[in-house]
Amino acid sequence: MRILFLGDVVGKAGRSAVRQFLPKLRKELAPDAVLANAENAAGGLGLTCATADELLSAGADILTSGNHIWKHREIFSRLEKDRRILRPANYPEGAPGRGCSVFTLKDGRRLAVLNLLGLTFMEPLACPFHMADALVKELDGASSDMAGRSEGERECVRVRLVDFHAEATAEKKALGWLLDGRVSAVLGTHTHVQTADAQLLPKGTAYLTDLGMCGVEQSSLGMDFDVALERFMTRMPTGFKTAAGELSLNGAFLDIDDETGRARSIRLIRENCPSAQH
Repeated sequence: MRILFLGDVVGKAGRSAVRQFLPKLRKELAPDAVLANAENAAGGLGLTCATADELLSAGADILTSGNHIWKHREIFSRLEKDRRILRPANYPEGAPGRGCSVFTLKDGRRLAVLNLLGLTFMEPLACPFHMADALVKELDGASSDMAGRSEGERECVRVRLVDFHAEATAEKKALGWLLDGRVSAVLGTHTHVQTADAQLLPKGTAYLTDLGMCGVEQSSLGMDFDVALERFMTRMPTGFKTAAGELSLNGAFLDIDDETGRARSIRLIRENCPSAQH
């Protein structure tokens, strides 16, 4: 299975980058599925129904998220009914939506996606390590919707992707080690800067500390430099403003063995184009 996973989509510029670059990448790479982290897609913070629809219409098949998913209340009901949009699994029971789901592709092959939130420098939630361990054990005999199917309908889903939305590199690396050989890939999001450590771990799991971002790379994580500098230099709570400038798209492309679920390869994806109009 060939999978393209895009880093955090930041604001209108990020959505424009996806619309601009994804058709070409779909043609060149012929991915079986395209995923993107969309928690910053609406104005640089959160996700709305309209911005989710824009990304899905642009060619994304599945949207993951992170700690900003709750910014806009309108997305709550959408999380409940639209399985294509995930929120981190380690939020408490009763939170809208789901953090792990199994998707059936057009050719009948199945893909499991897990979305988790880190704890270091983040809000206190259930342990992502214990949550990941439990979800993977469930996937070893999972049904297509993670619940409600009879034993006869249960089938192990071999291809498994993890979006670990976390701040600390050490935490991301540790989760990769915990899940090595148990999932196809552990891919980090949240820090918006693509890292240079794409690798295959010893037991066949693809790993990358951070996918990077889609938006204006010459910025402070997608935000205007001048506003960000004012916050740092004055320590005043000035509102952020999304940056304008050259569009870029960051992510990773995975080739995964369908039978074993092990990754054959992972490579970085970086696209950019001079354009201040988005």
